[in-house]
Formats: sequence, C-alpha cells, structure tokens
Amino acid sequence: MTSAVPPPRTEDTSTSESPAQRSSRRSIAVALLLGAVGAALALLASRQAWAHGTASVAGGELPLTAKGSDVTGVPAALAIVGLAALVAVFAVRRAGRFLVSLLLTLSGGGIVAAALLGANDSDSLDEKAATASGDAATTIGDLSHTGWPYAAAAAGALLLLAGLLALTYGRSWPAMSGRYERDGTPSPRKARRAPDPERPEELWKALDRGEDPTHGT
Repeated sequence: MTSAVPPPRTEDTSTSESPAQRSSRRSIAVALLLGAVGAALALLASRQAWAHGTASVAGGELPLTAKGSDVTGVPAALAIVGLAALVAVFAVRRAGRFLVSLLLTLSGGGIVAAALLGANDSDSLDEKAATASGDAATTIGDLSHTGWPYAAAAAGALLLLAGLLALTYGRSWPAMSGRYERDGTPSPRKARRAPDPERPEELWKALDRGEDPTHGT
C-alpha cells in the first residue's frame, strides 16, 4: 500500500541566491584571505634578513646582517594599518566604507613601493659597520641581498588586491551590526510579554523596569 502523503520537499539553497549575492559572498572570502595572508607575510618579512655583509674591525672581518625592520619600518606599519582597515570595512557604510577600502588599497601599494626600494639597500649595513668599527667612514663589504624584500612586495600586492576587491564589491557587503539583517533592514524586535499576575516574580521584574504590571490586565 502506498501512502497518500507526499514526501517532504527539500529546498535547494544553492539556487536561492542570485548571481550578485554569490559574487558578493565570494569577494568577501577572497578579500579576507588576501588581506590576512598579505598582512601576516609583510610582518614576517620585516623580521627577516634582507642583506648581509662584512665590516673590517680591528684587522678582522665582522659579519653583519640587516633585517627588514632595519632597512625600513614602512611594510610592518602599513601591514597593521591594512589589517585594521580590512576589519573596519565591515564596520562602516557608504562613504566611510569607500574611504576605508581606499586606505587598504593604499597600504598595500605603499608596502610594495617600500619593499622594492629597500631590496638593494646598503645604508643600514653601512651604519652598522660604522658603529661596529667606530669610524663613520667605514663601509660594508661582501654585500649580498636576500629574497625577503620581494616577499614583502608580494605581501603588499595581496593587500592591494584585497583593497581593490573592497572598492569594487564593498557596497554590497554586509556590515557588522546586530540591529540589521543582511539586506540592511532593521531586525524585528520581540514583543515584550505582559507580566503574569499569578507569578509575583514577574510583577517585581516589571516594577524594576518601571512598567505598570496592571496595564493590559
């Protein structure tokens, strides 16, 4: 015997979203991934050795190393600014979101520029050589550079792409607010239930809130 009751229908949520909503959701995920990885990589690269060399001290050779933070503090500083801007994108709306997205984009571009300018830097090692030898005219020898400046530049490019995504799709991204739903409309508030006269604790709670417990009874 077959049942006359039809089987329950399952709604396909994959087709309930419009192409614009799917594109917006993907852009959020990509921007967050690019921004987080870019900021972390820029901070990591700033702590690594960017250049090596030797200085002549007391008839010997003293090996010296210049970290990214010794060459320039711009990538690390802008990585923090970019990461903060990435989070702030979801806390603001309209013109504020555009400005924050622009700040994120500029932070990435600034990291790229600073890293490429410092890729062949030797001034920081010359300063260390002068300090170690006590002679301001001392310069560094056997100068060599690592690939970490280019890693920092790549990190800046990731932040730059995250900023461009925010500028392009940011208007459709949701904001971090408990009073609003995804479409921006205020969420309905639950109606407050009238106190039950049979429960004295409910009457006391109503009095504490400044309400008249006898209203509506």
